[in-house]
Amino acid sequence: MEHFPGIKEHVQFEGHESCNPLAFKYYDPNRLVNGRTMQDHLRFAVAYWHTFQGGGADIFGSAAFNRSWHKETDLYKRAENTLDAAFEFFQKLNVPYYCFHDRDLASEGSDFVESCRILESIVTKAKEKQKETGVKLLWGTANLFGHPRYTNGAATNPDAHVFAYAAAQVKVAIDITHELGGENYVFWGGREGYETLLNTNMKRERENMATFLHMAVTYAKRIGFKGQFLIEPKPKEPTKHQYDFDSATVLGFLREFDLIEDFKLNIEANHATLAGHDVEHDLMVASLAGKLGSLDVNQGDTLLGWDTDQFPTNIYSAIKSMLVVLKQGGIAPGGLNFDAKLRRSSCTTEDLFYAHIGGMDTYARALLIAQKMIDDGVFDQFIEQRYSSYQSGIGKKITKNDSSFEELERYILEKGEPDIRSGRQEMLENIFNSYL
Repeated sequence: MEHFPGIKEHVQFEGHESCNPLAFKYYDPNRLVNGRTMQDHLRFAVAYWHTFQGGGADIFGSAAFNRSWHKETDLYKRAENTLDAAFEFFQKLNVPYYCFHDRDLASEGSDFVESCRILESIVTKAKEKQKETGVKLLWGTANLFGHPRYTNGAATNPDAHVFAYAAAQVKVAIDITHELGGENYVFWGGREGYETLLNTNMKRERENMATFLHMAVTYAKRIGFKGQFLIEPKPKEPTKHQYDFDSATVLGFLREFDLIEDFKLNIEANHATLAGHDVEHDLMVASLAGKLGSLDVNQGDTLLGWDTDQFPTNIYSAIKSMLVVLKQGGIAPGGLNFDAKLRRSSCTTEDLFYAHIGGMDTYARALLIAQKMIDDGVFDQFIEQRYSSYQSGIGKKITKNDSSFEELERYILEKGEPDIRSGRQEMLENIFNSYL
């Protein structure tokens, strides 16, 4: 059965003057940018959950989409149909990667054993599909937030029985990621947090989360899984106080519990917004620590207070993100996955193509502009000049930790009040705009 009959051919690059809404205007996968193809720079991945399991529901309304692959009531057949639809979509979109939660591939069965049985049957078929199409798995993860058993968290749950269930589920998720050649594995602690300290032992919960992650590292080494482990920071929703709030919080946690060598970060733009940051801030914090591993590219609505997961169209944000990625030398083995969903009113399967094409073009265009900015060096030159006082004299002594409060007091007594120097923000923003 063909699930996207309105799309007859693979989406092609036609250039920015094309008026074809089903063509790429900027994403040319084979175009070289600083010695690498666009496809190698961007490593785009389709997110299985929103794209194929999303039904258009929001916090005020039930599912509104009518998908051909959702018509079966039998769990096995429904999962098979969804897999067929997914790989048809990957091929027609011409995307190299996909990513999933375990419960995206197959719905939960009546018990753990049945859930594993359904999942393994679909993994066998997914392996065949990957071989047939050349589409690869960017990363896998486990859904430790959707089922009622995880109401009070998974690794941070006060009930050890739930902790054990989560561990068993992650073990299987790592197994299938390994079997499918996944290049990364993500930990997303959607409910790893608390609402009130009146019923919470924060010390115990944080230590349990660290223990959980250490167990995962040990198991991955035991089975020979070589993929990169990633943690995705998540503030607020649904838990008021998250243990994995933003890049800085996660990095501090990893250092405190001796996990820093085993993990990198998967940063989502909309999560950065909920944390009160620009996404480039969280990207830079992770990158400076050598821990920026992958990106969930989407955007939020600043007028709404929840994780709206919109497809990315903000070219300013995308350029600033690509500047960070390019300056750290790339994102592999991570990539850019579209953790984004259609608006409730965008209800047709064609809308899935329009949305992904727009997101891919946004980041392809951002890649080209960011590389031009780096080549021209105008922002780097300004920043270097702005901090030039640390290249000699008392500034150089400060950076080498070769001064003291006493010496700096003598310096001020001799030199007096410093001049205020302009940061030239408006001028630099004008220059930034000129690249568009």
